[in-house]
Amino acid sequence: MSAAVIDLFAGPGGWDLGARAVGLDPLGIEWDDSACATRRAAGLRTLQADVAACDPLDFAPVTGLIASPPCQAWSMAGKGGGRRDKEHVIRCLGELAAGNDTRAEHRAKCEDERSMLVVEPLRWILALRPGWAALEQVPPVLELWSNVAFILGQHGYATWTGILEAERYGVPQTRERAILMASRLGPALPPQPTHQRYVPGEPQRHDVTLDGEILPWVSMAEALGWLDGPAPSPAPTVSGGGTGSGGGVEVFAGRDARSRASRAVVYRNGNQANVAERPLDTPAPTVLFGHRANKVDRQVGGDGTPVGPRPATAPAPAPTIASQGLAKGRDVWREALVSTQALQSDDWPEQRPATTVAGDSRVFQPGGHHQPGQQSQNAVRVTVQEAAVLQSFPPDYPWQGTRSKQYEQVGNAVPPVLARAVLGELAGEQAQMSEWRAA
Repeated sequence: MSAAVIDLFAGPGGWDLGARAVGLDPLGIEWDDSACATRRAAGLRTLQADVAACDPLDFAPVTGLIASPPCQAWSMAGKGGGRRDKEHVIRCLGELAAGNDTRAEHRAKCEDERSMLVVEPLRWILALRPGWAALEQVPPVLELWSNVAFILGQHGYATWTGILEAERYGVPQTRERAILMASRLGPALPPQPTHQRYVPGEPQRHDVTLDGEILPWVSMAEALGWLDGPAPSPAPTVSGGGTGSGGGVEVFAGRDARSRASRAVVYRNGNQANVAERPLDTPAPTVLFGHRANKVDRQVGGDGTPVGPRPATAPAPAPTIASQGLAKGRDVWREALVSTQALQSDDWPEQRPATTVAGDSRVFQPGGHHQPGQQSQNAVRVTVQEAAVLQSFPPDYPWQGTRSKQYEQVGNAVPPVLARAVLGELAGEQAQMSEWRAA
């Protein structure tokens, strides 16, 4: 089964939405039943299989390879088995580079057998020799990506490894990820940030630099439509290939305070697509995958969890996933916070991007938490659709499986806007060459 681009451990499709936005259509290989169901509902190419059990040569030839091995063994929020298994992983990487497949031997010695999945991208790259590759993991894996980059350098690849901050590419979340970019077709360089880095206490601002326009970071409340006043009207869609659910890249006007002198500006992910002349009082755009819905009050349970829409005096719009999933108004948000005695930090979703979205309904408040359970107590509860928007998915993305499995998929996914930035830099200009230059 040949495919131009392969996405290993493909999950619900974060990489794939980003890839489609730059003209690529990966075949995603995924094992989890719920994630595969989500992918199929979204119209993504999917093969349900165990990446570690597959023979890469069955998929030759390929021009690009994407991989996000499971992070549970390496995440700081987990038990840390991967960090204690690091010696075995590094030895296995070296032995794979030398042509010796010792995965089973090292897996048997690991505290967490999932630790060895991080070697799979190297095994596939060495077997298939794609023109380019993009790998993603939690920050503790950066050292391992550096080992992989060294090996790939010996095989003719230009490489870059480092930590990318999701809010710098328009994701309304301070999510950091270890990235490896490799190319046999040209240089491997990180994508140019399109948005301001979030620094605690530093206000949003819009800059124009020699490298281009830098937009303000996007707050959690702004992304979810929780701010006072009517939601801004969307500008024309920047088509990104779409999914079965109609997802694409939308360009939205930000706060009224974001204005600048009239000039022609080119945007793509907030920077380079959709050329437009904007007058002095026209706000800068914020780029998200999805729609900003009108705000509708919702009832809140005793634990602060939203339980459904309140009756409205005016006729309500036809129910949709987007309108129901992003219906939390600011008053209801504050009511939920009061119900959990968390009002002392009630404005933080307005003042910064969301903290890292994990695999459940809680978005934890920033800062230190010195009392047991305090961070959980002060968490802001979100729906699956709201958590997905904070990951930059469309709000109508067709998540499948139980509610807990849906939250898990959202938390484990690569933000599509970040994926688009990486692939646009790595494969965008090279995609046309890769078909005939890849061996």
